[in-house]
Amino acid sequence: MSTTPDKASLDQLKEKTARLSVISNTGLVILKFIIGFSIGSVSIISEAIHSSMDLVASVIAFFSVRKSAEPPDAGHAFGHGKFEDISGLIEALLIFVAAILIIVEAGRKLAGEPAEHFTPDLLYLGIAVMGLSALVNWYVSGRLMTVAKQTESIALESDAWHLRTDVYTSAGVLAGLVLIRLTGLTILDSLVALGVAVVILRAAYDLSVRSLSDLIDHRIPETDENRIREIICDHASEYAGFHDLKTRRSGPEIFVEFHLVMPGQITVLQSHDLADHLEADLRLEYPRSHVTIHIEPCNEGCTRCGSFCTYYQKKAQERGGSP
Repeated sequence: MSTTPDKASLDQLKEKTARLSVISNTGLVILKFIIGFSIGSVSIISEAIHSSMDLVASVIAFFSVRKSAEPPDAGHAFGHGKFEDISGLIEALLIFVAAILIIVEAGRKLAGEPAEHFTPDLLYLGIAVMGLSALVNWYVSGRLMTVAKQTESIALESDAWHLRTDVYTSAGVLAGLVLIRLTGLTILDSLVALGVAVVILRAAYDLSVRSLSDLIDHRIPETDENRIREIICDHASEYAGFHDLKTRRSGPEIFVEFHLVMPGQITVLQSHDLADHLEADLRLEYPRSHVTIHIEPCNEGCTRCGSFCTYYQKKAQERGGSP
């Protein structure tokens, strides 16, 4: 009996994990704002702003995975996977906003605003909060990433990267507070905040590129396309060739299309059986794939085709052998 989780179980797992991210982010945002304003630390406040954006992103991710789990309907015949891609793009824009707010606040401090005086007790409290934030987000981001890979969810993966970024920035703020405690140089607080903003901007850029790539139906990674070709070529002796392979991603769903050239004397039933077999093999490797195969006859005029696969032949030639 198969132990592979079905789609409903995976969707429930995605929703449960997204809810965990919302809960953890809510607690950390409240705690960081309280401590940040109590100390007057722009780096902690900047982290609170960053976490606020993470919280909004987590809420968006939560609702997007619920929406993407809905089955296709009359208005969305290809499903609702694009909601996760839209979620990723919105999250990226929110991160850009957070980075700008942090830069403005840090720049204001560096431009001559009177420096805050950090008492030792409050500094220790800030260090403890940053350490707690880093530990919590490390655990939650790891959980999100594991489930994202298992369910092929870009929304959860985006949320995971947000929190992983938060881990690094929290660690940076923590290090800055420790240095302030050791050196008394409060300017380090604003410099660390600017460093946080740079890291956030990089994460926002990467996420924007990936989300837009899926929204405009860019092909899936070349390594995956090559793996799809290899799976098709496992049946090279049963067809005359294939061409026009097209792929795209919609949230966790992958769409694969290609033309399969069949020997002229093969019946429709045999062609259909081979197409079903290829679809089944592809779904074993890519469970959330939707495969469309266009069958066309070989027009070479022969009555019996031998093994023929241009991709397989190319690979064999690269290895220095024969097909």
